[in-house]
Amino acid sequence: MAQEVAPFGIGVTIVEPGGARTEFRYSSAQVADLSPVYDNNPAHSFLKMLDPQNGLAPGDPVRMAARIIESVDVNPAPLRMVLGSQVLESTLSVLRKRIAGFESQKELAASTDFPQGE
Repeated sequence: MAQEVAPFGIGVTIVEPGGARTEFRYSSAQVADLSPVYDNNPAHSFLKMLDPQNGLAPGDPVRMAARIIESVDVNPAPLRMVLGSQVLESTLSVLRKRIAGFESQKELAASTDFPQGE
């Protein structure tokens, strides 16, 4: 979409916030009865995130909102804006693993091309 609206002078930014210290995350979050079949599975890992005893989220929602508002005047608009050092490190780690996986497939990828000269 960003490419489609760019000729009209419209910028698009995907905001990717990390954890923030909000009532939504801690006090007001309500979780339905969970199926025990998913215990000790990543499907229930969010429960640890909701428990302040496991550490508070590093993100300041006021600062996050300020950065989002400030980004309106950035030209060109950044396509992605990662808010929070914790989520940035996690994102970079995932991307590094993804790149390593792609790089390990160079030979496989080339094997599906027409031979040179054809």
